[in-house]
Amino acid sequence: MTADVGTQLRKGVVEYCVLGLLAREPMYGWQLSEQLVAADMIASIGTLYPMLARLRSQGLVTAFDQASTAGPVRKYYRLTAAGTAQLESFRLQWEPFAATVLQLVGKDSS
Repeated sequence: MTADVGTQLRKGVVEYCVLGLLAREPMYGWQLSEQLVAADMIASIGTLYPMLARLRSQGLVTAFDQASTAGPVRKYYRLTAAGTAQLESFRLQWEPFAATVLQLVGKDSS
């Protein structure tokens, strides 16, 4: 078993965290990375762009350019209908899964 369980857990859910953030509103890469780094889900923005490329190739997110008042045009990402469906599927499975894990590894309440 690996010593850094947190890394393995993050790898398993970080793409769904991206989908969850994009479900709230379209975001550009830097915006996404700031939130994910602050939540300790990714180490740096360099991790994000390959993930976004994968999500785009899977048809879960799409990108569009938008002018910025603070500099050059920014590439924004938003969920597709398939991305929304994938996120909903994850949500339906996550809660019972997390509850089961907690039941199995949680501290005894007595």
